[in-house]
Amino acid sequence: MKKIILSLLCMAAMTASAETYNLTKFSQKYTADNGIGYDLTDAQNPKAKQQAPFYFSKKVDDGNYRVTVAVGSRSRAAETIVRAENRRMMTGKILTKKGEVKTFTFLVNKRDVNYRTKDGKGNDVQGKVRIKPGEVGSLSWDEKLTLEFNGANPAVQSVTIEPEQDCITAFLCGNSTVVDQGKEPWASWGQIFPYWFKDKVAVCNLAESGLTAGTFFAQNRLEYILSVMKPGDYVFCEFGHNDEKEKGPGAGAWYHYSVNLKKYIDLVRQKGGNIIFCTPTQRRFFEKDGTIRNTHGDFPAAMKAVAEREKVQLIDLNQSTKTLFETMGSEGSKRLLVHYDMGTFPWQTRRFEDNTHFNPFGAYEVSKLIVMGLKQLGSPLVEHLRTDWVDFDPKQPDDYQQFYWPDAIFFDGKKPDGN
Repeated sequence: MKKIILSLLCMAAMTASAETYNLTKFSQKYTADNGIGYDLTDAQNPKAKQQAPFYFSKKVDDGNYRVTVAVGSRSRAAETIVRAENRRMMTGKILTKKGEVKTFTFLVNKRDVNYRTKDGKGNDVQGKVRIKPGEVGSLSWDEKLTLEFNGANPAVQSVTIEPEQDCITAFLCGNSTVVDQGKEPWASWGQIFPYWFKDKVAVCNLAESGLTAGTFFAQNRLEYILSVMKPGDYVFCEFGHNDEKEKGPGAGAWYHYSVNLKKYIDLVRQKGGNIIFCTPTQRRFFEKDGTIRNTHGDFPAAMKAVAEREKVQLIDLNQSTKTLFETMGSEGSKRLLVHYDMGTFPWQTRRFEDNTHFNPFGAYEVSKLIVMGLKQLGSPLVEHLRTDWVDFDPKQPDDYQQFYWPDAIFFDGKKPDGN
């Protein structure tokens, strides 16, 4: 009986903490003091016939949040897409007629650099993620949950934000091919991954450009994950691009890299988590015969060997991206990556010819390869896929012209760290 009463009290507390904001009557700008309001841009103008993209933020504690948005306008037709934090894709294109309102619910993970953990004696102590200089001020590492409302003519009626504790969290460990890239035209599969799940799975992406399995660990990113994860949560690991460039004693696929992967396995399992390895994505390096050259040396094989020995589930992203690139061909595969002629973007100062880092369309396609990998593994996570999910074959890529991604207001011509 006591358990029932306690459960009811907890449910009541969670319900009471849900807050709804009517954005058609809300004009307050966000500040660190008031902790709620329009952020980074001007407020939405509900009377305007043409609305520019806008942002809305709320100061919240670290954790997962159930967000419900009512999209549309009483006075005009609208076209809206919703993203969260650093350009995480939460919805596709939402078209609403004049007077029509559509409601969507999804989970957003918010975090900051500080966390609580245990020292060697079991004492509760303060921990801190040692983020890179380029991450300082990022929407991925701050005190607030931020929503981006973009599209040709976005319109939002209301936003409801409430804590969510009864869900699965998928934590992502990796480098520039996984991170939530904060600026156009760069993107990675980790920031599209949340889009494929219903409101039962939250994604916490701690990947960062330039990291190796060792530097991710050294910056306390894995410790952060271990401090907040619950038994039954998932940890995805994709490393290799930068590990292969390490020099010195013990460097290489079969020693430092393999030893570090074993550490991830042991620590995640000690906390009751499920760990999934992802071999590194290919670089776009075509041989004369139209095949992709493996530029990763022994690193994919080393990850597979550790996974087999330790009975870890593995998604062979190295192989599936090879198939994807080869199917699209030397020219067509440029559509997946940051390959843009001068004049593509108004702020552009040079031609982009990056054969490692994905653009939003490429990130979208690679995220589908991750989901297909989960399906092939028979992972319980696939039970929570969107009802409109359609299986994907890298031998039949999507039409890039049908992919919808209006640019965010942030952009950077500088290539992300790593290669």
